Amino acid sequence: QAPTTCTLKTSEVFLAYVFQSHEEDDRKVRRREKNRVAAQRSRKKQTQKADKLHEEYESLEQENTSLKREIGKLTDEMKHLSEVLKDHEKICPLLHCTMNFVTVPRPDALASCLPR
Repeated sequence: QAPTTCTLKTSEVFLAYVFQSHEEDDRKVRRREKNRVAAQRSRKKQTQKADKLHEEYESLEQENTSLKREIGKLTDEMKHLSEVLKDHEKICPLLHCTMNFVTVPRPDALASCLPR
């Protein structure tokens, strides 16, 4: 009878080992699945961040192009206004007045210089 008891204990140990091994395998599978899902989530988040940065880059490029265009227009306007001023200075009675010592021009003399 003693050998039978020993055999039962050996098979119980073996079954316990198989059961424990199966539990460990299940834990490994669950852990791998959880890690796989986390990695997918991380890659998706990284892709979204890259997409957002690319959109921001495109927007800034458009704004930069627009601002450069505006600078060009303002530069042209400044050149035009400088020419207008230079032409006006040639004929302005206030600049050619013989009484330049007057510090405050008369309103009527100033009005004659202004465009109508």
